[in-house]
Amino acid sequence: MKKMSQGLLATFLAATLLAGCGSNSSGNAGNAAGEDTSSGSGSAGAKSVTLKMFIAQPRFKEQYDNYIAEFVKKEKADKNIDVSVQLEMPTADNASQILKTRLASNDAPDIFAIHAVNEIPSYYKAGYLEDLTSQPFVGKLLDSVKPSVTTTDGKVVALPLETLSWGYLYNKKIFSEQGLTPPTTLTEMKTVIGKLKAKNITPFVLSYKESWIPQLVLPLAVGGMMKTEDPEFVNKMNKDEGSFSEMKSAIFDVFDLINKNGTAKATEVGGDDGAAAFAAGKGAMWLMGPWYAETILKSNPDLDFGVAPLPINDNPEATLINLSASTSLAVSPASKNKEVALDFLNYVLDDQASNGLFQAMKFNPVSTVHTYESYPWITEATTYVKAGKSVQDPAIPQSVKDEVGKGLQAYYAGQMSQDDVLKALDKAWKSYNKVNK
Repeated sequence: MKKMSQGLLATFLAATLLAGCGSNSSGNAGNAAGEDTSSGSGSAGAKSVTLKMFIAQPRFKEQYDNYIAEFVKKEKADKNIDVSVQLEMPTADNASQILKTRLASNDAPDIFAIHAVNEIPSYYKAGYLEDLTSQPFVGKLLDSVKPSVTTTDGKVVALPLETLSWGYLYNKKIFSEQGLTPPTTLTEMKTVIGKLKAKNITPFVLSYKESWIPQLVLPLAVGGMMKTEDPEFVNKMNKDEGSFSEMKSAIFDVFDLINKNGTAKATEVGGDDGAAAFAAGKGAMWLMGPWYAETILKSNPDLDFGVAPLPINDNPEATLINLSASTSLAVSPASKNKEVALDFLNYVLDDQASNGLFQAMKFNPVSTVHTYESYPWITEATTYVKAGKSVQDPAIPQSVKDEVGKGLQAYYAGQMSQDDVLKALDKAWKSYNKVNK
């Protein structure tokens, strides 16, 4: 989802091109095309390979540099291959367009990062993703994660790095002091809201200045309804046979409830200001995911907050944690160094080394090899997942998510009706279908 990788998971910096594990080196120039060549200066009989990687996570430059250096040593020791790595790390704003241009012009990196839910369908259809189903790392993926990188015909085409388990955030101290627990239905949420207001506690922090924040209600509502009442909704929309009018109550009942019981001037408050308000206890809950944990804890390191599923109606089975994979690594089918590229992907989930990498980047565990202790909010969300109270992020086109964000901003400001918003979403999905048939 849009900006899912912002806050904790994506504070992207300036574009940078790194070669040879992070430093630009003329030693790579002789193999700029990435083709295998005989090494004249390395060990006798060693093969030299230049591996091109494209990962829009410049804030993790140091972590990647260190891990790549260890991979280079391992590849030399295990296979006598001298590997040089060109790591390109653009900003989030332009990464997608740069990558699409590279792929379309037959200049594909050997390994590149994509957003699993938003981009795998179109990239796979275009033939840009190598089938990774038979790779050893696939058997190590958690059952809750694997679907996010699996195509509709059952092929695993990427290795997930960042995964998200989210619903809304709540202040545990406030809930404990008021004898409250996260509600499982909309009626229970109304009761919680009533008890908070009786103690002069504002129930919700509102922050709608950035359109991606109000749109968070969409995947929660659609996911809950697909899990309980309408499993074919996305398929129907892809065939121009459905309508968001079917989701009207699921979207607006909870959105209206939040808005009526939240902080003021929401369209003037962005994500960072919302995080500061939540950290300061100005609202007991916030429609947001734990990817903002770093920002929240910078404001208040002692804040004890949790993650809970958001009720959308009075069916507790529809109150679910949203599971999504964002940044994931794929391999180009056109790679001339596919063997080494696949070796690197498998090393990302190496039985020994992977724990250190994922822990250093503060990512959720995605594999059975990950045994490190999770952050408290991750552990809490995982308890819901283990109890079957979760749903995979619905495959809603990014253009539709963009439209609902703008629509819900306008709805909050009184500039659009509920029906206006729903009609705009139907139109956006139909436009998507015309381009992607």
